[in-house]
Amino acid sequence: MRGTFKLCFLLAVTLMLISACGQAAPTESPSEGEQEASESAGQSADKTTLVVGLDDDPPQLDPHFSTAAVDRQVYQNLYDKLVDIDEQLNFVPQLAEDWEISDDGTVYTFYLRQGVTFHDGTPFNAEAVKFNIERMMDPNNGSPRAAELQSIDTIEVIDEHTLEVHLKEPFSPFLAVLSDRAGMMVSPTAIEEKGEDFRNSPVGTGPFKFVERVRQDRLVLERNEDYWGEQPQLEKIIYRPYSDENVRLTNLLSGELDIINKVPPKDVERLRNESGIVLSESGALGFQGLYLNNKDFPFNVKELRNALDLVIDREAIVNVALRDAAIPSAGAIPPGSWAYDESIQVKERDVEAAKRLMAEAGYPDGFSFTLKINPRPVEEQIGQMIQSMAAEAGIDVELEIVEFGTLIDQLDNFEFEAARLGWSGRVDPDGNMHPLLHSNGSINYGYSNPEMDELLDRARAETDPEVRKELYRQAAELAQEESPYIFIYHELDFTAYKDNLKGFRHLPDTMMRFHDVYFE
Repeated sequence: MRGTFKLCFLLAVTLMLISACGQAAPTESPSEGEQEASESAGQSADKTTLVVGLDDDPPQLDPHFSTAAVDRQVYQNLYDKLVDIDEQLNFVPQLAEDWEISDDGTVYTFYLRQGVTFHDGTPFNAEAVKFNIERMMDPNNGSPRAAELQSIDTIEVIDEHTLEVHLKEPFSPFLAVLSDRAGMMVSPTAIEEKGEDFRNSPVGTGPFKFVERVRQDRLVLERNEDYWGEQPQLEKIIYRPYSDENVRLTNLLSGELDIINKVPPKDVERLRNESGIVLSESGALGFQGLYLNNKDFPFNVKELRNALDLVIDREAIVNVALRDAAIPSAGAIPPGSWAYDESIQVKERDVEAAKRLMAEAGYPDGFSFTLKINPRPVEEQIGQMIQSMAAEAGIDVELEIVEFGTLIDQLDNFEFEAARLGWSGRVDPDGNMHPLLHSNGSINYGYSNPEMDELLDRARAETDPEVRKELYRQAAELAQEESPYIFIYHELDFTAYKDNLKGFRHLPDTMMRFHDVYFE
């Protein structure tokens, strides 16, 4: 049956691809925005402008309130962080030139870089860092970063460029947290002047500064001439959103774009041999699967969550929809992480076991739910595969296509039953486990278990990596037992760009940094 199931899907996919190839793209006169993109791509030839194709339009530009991975693609070039990472996931200085950690792990002393100003001329100093951290921690603001910084007790400004952060207890992932959005510094002056509009006209200290934004069309940054570090060679970056992966790729191959993220799995092999294109591959830090609303029926019933978990054939999805450009997932921690444990095995598909669970829960005839997906061919295919797999157990899945930004808002307001989304991942395993599975997690949608909370809290406070790894193994086992989130795969990250683009570093966090990029 399993082999027949996969064969049916392979035939279906082949027919879909043949149909798609037979449809000619419509011919239109270029709009003003398209004409500007063409001109920008031409500018890249004289080594001044980089045109970037993103997989979605960033929902907002304030890192302290961001919940979307695509936002971070822009942030890497707009904001500096206190610390950054290198290719080996080591922490390296950025706005903090150096730091010290007390013997008991509760006091972090940061020595800040001098001579740094925000894009609006505001001085960067210890008071600015204190302002940023307190802004994220303020419960009245509702920042998703608050959960990441909840270990902080007090912040003390020692002098203009020295800051002490006192923690309530040891918190091993603290530097990892500061290497992402919680460590990105925004201008206090701009926050006070712009209020909520800051998210539409941001001000950081990064190598590029904000110029303009036209939603669903372009987002423009220009070189920060007053940057504290070495000047970028690029003068301008233009980000363009293409939720349609085929259009994004076509624009790269035609020369309208210089670089794209999220290469469609079906095109990976083609791009390996494409003249004039470099395909870069990296193992990603995150996970992909299904978010479930654990507050409401049907997924407030553990047995129904488990049943859905059991009907999914992860290998089939990886082989067919993702063309082997991913790895079947057993949990939140991906291979390559120091905390990855091979004893946590990927769940095998078992339709009969799923039926038994539903019967035990009082639903022998199955149940129904709506699965929200992004408007992309590969997402639609994954959704259709899940729909077909679930039907064999009597689970009726209705698919609803929702634009990415709208879907994020719906998740934040619990206006969903299930959603096909993932998590881009963090350097420390806590950044994958705690947000998703802890009762107070920023991407936890109604799941609460005191045992899970205790395991994750202990792992945060523990400094011995081996002890932490064991705690995460126990948490992963518990997550498999309760299925608050359906893990399906760990993606491999592919970035494609023109071969005259040099200096690009493909880091495991999958974020594109352009400070060192130039055209040959």
